[in-house]
Order: sequence, then C-alpha cells, then structure tokens
Amino acid sequence: MNKVRIKKGDKVVVLLGRDKGKSGEVKHVNPTESRVIVQGVNVQTKHRKASQSGPGGIEKIEASIHISNVAFADPKTGKPTRIGYKIVGDRKVRVAKRSGEQLE
Repeated sequence: MNKVRIKKGDKVVVLLGRDKGKSGEVKHVNPTESRVIVQGVNVQTKHRKASQSGPGGIEKIEASIHISNVAFADPKTGKPTRIGYKIVGDRKVRVAKRSGEQLE
C-alpha cells in the first residue's frame, strides 16, 4: 500500500492536466490506486438511462485524478506545498513545508 499524506477534507491544488491551477476539497482518497476525488475538479458528464430506481438524464460527476497531480494547498498563501511531520508534545502533527504552518 502506498503512503498517502493527503486526507479527506484537505484543500488541494491541481498541478497538471486540464484543470491545472484549480483548487478544491478532497472528497475521497483511494490509497491502493493512489487516486483522489476533488470537489469541482475533473468534472465529467454521464448519460443515465431511466430505471425504476430513478429518472434518466445527464449527470455531472467528479472523476478521480492521480494523487501525484495534486498538492496540498498552504493554509497561509494557498500555493502548493509539501507536507512534513513534527512531534508536538506527545502527538505527531502534519506541517506545511512552505510556511511551517501546523495543519488541522
């Protein structure tokens, strides 16, 4: 299993692809496939056929993107940053490398 430093609820910035520069909140993380779903990023349209469970129509859904194409957004500036760890007291906390700001 791959080490994933980005977690659900984090604000991230897209580094590559069609949505480069966009930012959003992580809705889902799949560590086994190294993919994340980010709100408002990589939006695709799906044509659904009507069934007994619901009406058909065109739906917009967010598709997953590879975790290497996103970076954590620095809480101070909003620019992409890496994540480090620091021990504060008896807890291990995440730290933004760019500003040194403690996360969470």
